[in-house]
Amino acid sequence: MSEKLKVGILGGTGMVGQRFIALLENHPWFEVTTIAASPRSAGRTYEEAAGSRWKMDTPMPEAVKKLVVADVNQVEQVASAVDFVFSAVDMTKDEICKIEEAYAKTETPVVSNNSAHRWTPDVPMIIPEVNPEHMEVIAFQKKRLGTTRGFIAVKPNCSIQSYAPALAAWKEFEPYEVVATTYQAISGAGKTFQDWPEMTGNIIPYIGGEEEKSEREPLRVLGRVEDGVIKPAESPVITCQCVRVPVLNGHTAAVFVKFRKKPTKEQLIDSLVSYRGLPQELALPGAPAQFIQYLEEDNRPQVTQDVDYENGMGISIGRLREDTVYDWKFIGLSHNTVRGAAGGAILCAELLKAKGYIVKKQNNG
Repeated sequence: MSEKLKVGILGGTGMVGQRFIALLENHPWFEVTTIAASPRSAGRTYEEAAGSRWKMDTPMPEAVKKLVVADVNQVEQVASAVDFVFSAVDMTKDEICKIEEAYAKTETPVVSNNSAHRWTPDVPMIIPEVNPEHMEVIAFQKKRLGTTRGFIAVKPNCSIQSYAPALAAWKEFEPYEVVATTYQAISGAGKTFQDWPEMTGNIIPYIGGEEEKSEREPLRVLGRVEDGVIKPAESPVITCQCVRVPVLNGHTAAVFVKFRKKPTKEQLIDSLVSYRGLPQELALPGAPAQFIQYLEEDNRPQVTQDVDYENGMGISIGRLREDTVYDWKFIGLSHNTVRGAAGGAILCAELLKAKGYIVKKQNNG
């Protein structure tokens, strides 16, 4: 066990924090040794602090039940006990920016699920299969922070995972205009149906801030590193609507695309199913063997049948067909709290470890 990296979970009592803890159980590289949360949870065991609010469909791991929850604001104390942290804190954007930088400045890498640093120019926002080269900006970020080891890396918004990977797979055909409507699960709001009974049989055609994120973040993921910062791509132009639907887990997207080069259906499908990235080449523990699957059936992908594809880390695409206004249209599906949140962040951390960005602290041997 001593060979594993010691991991802290910031915001460990919330839904995404719980998902981190569930996914990290028996991880071959990482071991959760510290859980930090708000002062109201601090001082209690994790079982006492989160037991009645445990929302995962698997039992709370025995290894974390007796861990005493630390105060997330006690930065030096928490950081001194771990090699790196995952951040899922529930704070304002300014508070998140401040506390994540504070942890980084203790020489503790921060891999964040939060949106606060997604547009900090020298913070990489990574879908590991799509833009691992963005990790190059970490060296410039460290200079700004005055660190040798500490930095922040983030993962993108959960809703873009259901269609941005397809756009990346189709880059050679130059998609230049995209219309996407996402149908987003309630766990994306940190809720279950017990928490949010009014969502049963209901649709809410508004999710605060989601449309802007869904339109802009794919361009940053598809961008390039230039002069130590990430320059967003200029195309495709994306417009989105985001709708909350009565589904527990799984974000679905209905997407229309125009291409400068005119691909065939066979070319598009082949590009999807053959798309591989660095996580597959390196056989990272959390990497799906096949990142994107294409489903031929007219009624797929479906949440009930496909959301757990590749343990929730794969993307499902279906209903690819020609359109009368745009060139092609399709349906995408991703697991919003696995690939879209905690699982995506864990895969990002695995890649950072594999490339030497996250290493064991000397005093944590």
